[in-house]
Formats: sequence, C-alpha cells, structure tokens
Amino acid sequence: MELFDVYSLFDVTPIRAKGTRLWDDKGTEYLDLYGGHAVISVGHCHPHYVETITDQLSKIGFYSNSVRNPLQVELAEKIGELSGYPDYSLFLCNSGAEANENALKLASFHTGERRVIAFKGAFHGRTSGAVAVTDNPKIRAPFNSWHEVTFVGMNDIAAVKEELSKGDIAAVIIEGIQGVGGIIIPDDDFMRSLRDVTKEAGVPLILDEVQSGCGRTGKYFAHQWTGIRPDLITMAKGMAGGFPIGAVLISPEFVPVKGMLGTTFGGNHLAMAAAIAVADIIKDENLVQNAYEVGEYLKSRLQALASEPDANGIKEVRGRGLMIGVEFDGPIAELRRKLLFEKKVFTGVSGKNMIRLLAPLTLSKEDVDIFIKALEESL
Repeated sequence: MELFDVYSLFDVTPIRAKGTRLWDDKGTEYLDLYGGHAVISVGHCHPHYVETITDQLSKIGFYSNSVRNPLQVELAEKIGELSGYPDYSLFLCNSGAEANENALKLASFHTGERRVIAFKGAFHGRTSGAVAVTDNPKIRAPFNSWHEVTFVGMNDIAAVKEELSKGDIAAVIIEGIQGVGGIIIPDDDFMRSLRDVTKEAGVPLILDEVQSGCGRTGKYFAHQWTGIRPDLITMAKGMAGGFPIGAVLISPEFVPVKGMLGTTFGGNHLAMAAAIAVADIIKDENLVQNAYEVGEYLKSRLQALASEPDANGIKEVRGRGLMIGVEFDGPIAELRRKLLFEKKVFTGVSGKNMIRLLAPLTLSKEDVDIFIKALEESL
C-alpha cells in the first residue's frame, strides 16, 4: 500500500528535535521558524513536556468521556487562568477544524438559524462545516456546498450590518489573524464594531484562534489586543505541543444539553497531559511575553531589511508577536528552497508571495539574528 499523495513534500526527513532546532536523518541541523504550522509552541521535546506525557502513559493513556477525567478539569482551570476567561466553559476535541465545527453547531443550536457570515480570505479547516466557511473553492467539494455562507470583505462593517439586518444569521466567524490568508490583521476598530453589531443583533461571534492563540501574538488570544470578548473561541495547534487536540471556549450564555456535542478521542488522558504541560511551560517560562518581545525584534530586523535601498523584493512585513508574514513582490518558492537547503532554515508560506513565520514561542533574539543573516544572504 502507498500513501495517498496529497502533500507537496520537501526532501527532508526530520528524526530529532530540541527547542528551536531539528535534525534530519543525515545529521544536518535546521533552525525551525515554522513550528510545524504553529504547533510547536513551547519548543521541541521540552523536558517537562516529555516527562509529563511519559508519566501519564505509564498510568492510563485513554478512556472514553463516559467516565470522569480530572485532567480535563485541571486543563480547563489552567486555560481559564492563562486566557483571562475563567467564567467560560471548555469543550475538548481533536483539531482546529473540529473545534470550528462544534462552535458553528453551538451557535446554530443557540440561535435556531443556519446562515453564517465569514470573511474573504478566511481559512477555518477542511471538514464539512469548517471548509464551508473557508474562502477557497478549490478545497470545497460539492458535498460541502449545501451550507449557507456569505463571505464579506475584511473590515467592511457596513456589509456585516447589511447581512445581519436580514435576521437569519446563526453566527459570524472570524480569525484573530488570518494565517493562510496572508497574515491579515483585522483593524482593531473593526473588531470592536463587529462585537457591538453582533451583540446588538443577538448573533454569536466566533473567534477562530486556532493559529493565532496560545500566546503566539503576545496576548493569549490575538483578539485580546482589541479588548473584545467573543461568545465562542476556538483553539488547537499550539495547545498541546504536537499532540492532536482542539477546544472551544464557551461563554456563560450557552446552556449545555446532554448529548448535543460529543467526541470519542477528545479530552483523552494523553492529550490532557500534553496540554497541561504546555500550559505550565507557557506560564512558568513567561512565553507570551517572550513571543511579544522577540516578535517585535524579529519584525524590526525584517522591516530594517525591507527599508534598505535595495530591499530585494520585500514589499511588506506584518504580524503580531511570533505570527509574521514577509510579503514579496514576486513568488518566493525559490527563496524558501534556498533557505531550507542552503541555509538550513524552515519557513512557511501564505500564497505564492509570502513567507510565513510561526516559530516556537521559545525563539531567542540570537535565533532571529541567525535567520536574518540567512535571509540576507539568500536574497
């Protein structure tokens, strides 16, 4: 049997990792500026993370949600403290797409409606409901098209108001920062207005913080830069350092009904141990603040490079914390290959013209200097 060939693969085989470094099967060392799609929040193979999961596996690795699991309660308390949402409830699942599916379902249960407002350039996942609110027809199969979704322009509050005035909206869903869409940060005033108009209309506001959460932007959630409080918040990626997990933070206005949501693997003992370890490391090592400080340093170095007379095609640098996009005036595929194979640096991409940087929150200024030197030489 062969693998179903849906991924474009670089000819690199990582077999070992530590902190912000990876090593391949030939012993070559790489600097990781991508964190496996923003997943590696506390660095690779953190000793506390490894010890916690190993210890948990020696006790119990899994049982279903038909019994009590105190680790789930412990994680909920830790996320409540870290995020500033101690009054919200937590529903645990397995991925960001699943988190968004359940948030949309909760909103629809709550309002009795089925139509959703989403935003142009959005990416919310590849499962049925999540891909329906994703602005990419190429990954939306005919089976997904029955969902009633209206896409409006980012920062276009008039368009949102017009759709809300029709009175048939189940939810509005927006990313804290659009990642796949190109590190697009919604205007702060727009986010505040969006919160006001959805609240006035009685429509739940869902904040997708799957990529921008867990401290990545210098706040625990990206939307917290604007001071708003959404009704539902989804998270995943950096939540458990590589162990599959997802979650929905649910405001007190939502009343649970037995059986309305469910999952086999969500909230399992190993996932809880991994997420608890990550939460502890983020708090104990002050990684949210580190993401802000090192992210500002990285942006300043990139912006200085972009402001040089010969900017080598750099068009714009944007982002918050350690969620940064470097947009070029042409395709960057060859630049990424040069960074990876010649300079030994992992980076990501958004579209054809943007390098996307989602480094572990443990990134240091020394790591930044290494990357900037590699980028300058590659350009």
